[in-house]
Amino acid sequence: MSDDSSLHRGWRGSRDVWLDAAYEALTGKGVDAVKIMPLANALQLSRTSFYWFFKDRQQLLDALLDRWEGATTAHLVAATRDYAATETEAMLNVISTFLSEHSFDARLELAVRSWAQQDAKVLARLQAADAERLAALREMLLSWGHDPADADVRARTIYLVQVGYISMRVEESLEVRLERFPNYVEIYTGKRPPEEEMARFKARIGAPPRRVPGS
Repeated sequence: MSDDSSLHRGWRGSRDVWLDAAYEALTGKGVDAVKIMPLANALQLSRTSFYWFFKDRQQLLDALLDRWEGATTAHLVAATRDYAATETEAMLNVISTFLSEHSFDARLELAVRSWAQQDAKVLARLQAADAERLAALREMLLSWGHDPADADVRARTIYLVQVGYISMRVEESLEVRLERFPNYVEIYTGKRPPEEEMARFKARIGAPPRRVPGS
């Protein structure tokens, strides 16, 4: 009769398997939980299997930071450069990035921000990411005609609000967030998105149509 461990006998996993396990440990319990032996036990793999894919724990931690940048900064910067016919549409592109874990991994962002409080190298990398994100937002606003000082303040407002949502672990339904989007866009750009633009935007992201009372 076989047991679960026999299913893994002779199998080392893969780099992604180990990295996914490290991700779950980091986002669930913090960086102190990202250790080779506990990960091996959770995966029902031998400790030595880890070394087929990573030189040491530090290399695994570095890979987690690479994943974080790819799952957060890369998406946000790309959103600032997406095609938009109007400035309000450009801003909708940006703030919609935060609607989904697929476009901005808030769990990982929060975990890295906590990690940075105890690791100076991680803090430096986080601060570099903050600077890159802010620069991308400023450049987008400059491209729509804002002067440098105005673009800087607006970029900071956009960014600090979104980081605040993550740090405070705010939970809102998609319906509530979308209802607030026009106001946010107006605060961030000085312009309110027209109703037809919001309708197209909601259709693009697959938002359900608004319910009409009594219907």
